[in-house]
Amino acid sequence: MKYLFDIKDLNLFYGEKQALKDVNISLPYNTVISLIGPSGCGKSTFLRCLNRMNDLIEDCKISGTVLFENNDIYRKNQNVVDLRVKVGMVFQKPNPFPMSIYDNVAYGPRCQGIKNKKRLDEIVENSLKKAALYEEVIDRLKENAYGLSGGQQQRLCIARTIAMEPEVILMDEPTSALDPIATAKIEDLIEDLKKVYTIIIVTHSMQQASRVSDMTAFFLLGEIIEFGDTKQVFQFPKDKKTEDYITGRFG
Repeated sequence: MKYLFDIKDLNLFYGEKQALKDVNISLPYNTVISLIGPSGCGKSTFLRCLNRMNDLIEDCKISGTVLFENNDIYRKNQNVVDLRVKVGMVFQKPNPFPMSIYDNVAYGPRCQGIKNKKRLDEIVENSLKKAALYEEVIDRLKENAYGLSGGQQQRLCIARTIAMEPEVILMDEPTSALDPIATAKIEDLIEDLKKVYTIIIVTHSMQQASRVSDMTAFFLLGEIIEFGDTKQVFQFPKDKKTEDYITGRFG
């Protein structure tokens, strides 16, 4: 099987504190992968390794290999900007730019040199449609994005990511700040998006992981305890620690 990400012996330290320990995992194409585990177990740290967001953290040291489409993303000549275009990210709290809905989506393509108005219009419309937001904002494209609800802002951030034509979308607890209705819309959206993208999502919700993901990785104290088909991990966990976490005995 060909893998999108192939990670071997990944270790990460924040100063003296080890946050990831000998992580070995291979992530397939066009799949939704949930990362679960108690707070501080390393799942968000691992997610940020996949597009080198940890580079922004002082005193962070990484060893091991992270292959993305067979290229080591930590090699010296890696263009990190290019990597973050291919491996987009949606954060926990919606973070639209203080500009119009249209300009939020067009921002990335413009930065890449696309100036043609017709082309930008197409990108904005297609990205908003893929993010299931277009019909709700079609008459408001010139209005400030801050006027949207929290759930709409998060879908706008997903549209902004899609506009860059990534191959992977990383999501760090994308619904934790949203109400149940907005959460359901994002979950439906994930189901649609996986036809085109690989989605890797950090979630604290066992229910969400079981609903949206094809595969699940359980992290504990910086290690991957178990990784496999979501149904298998939840219904027939191989490790006692996984079973204890999923049944609520700790975490």
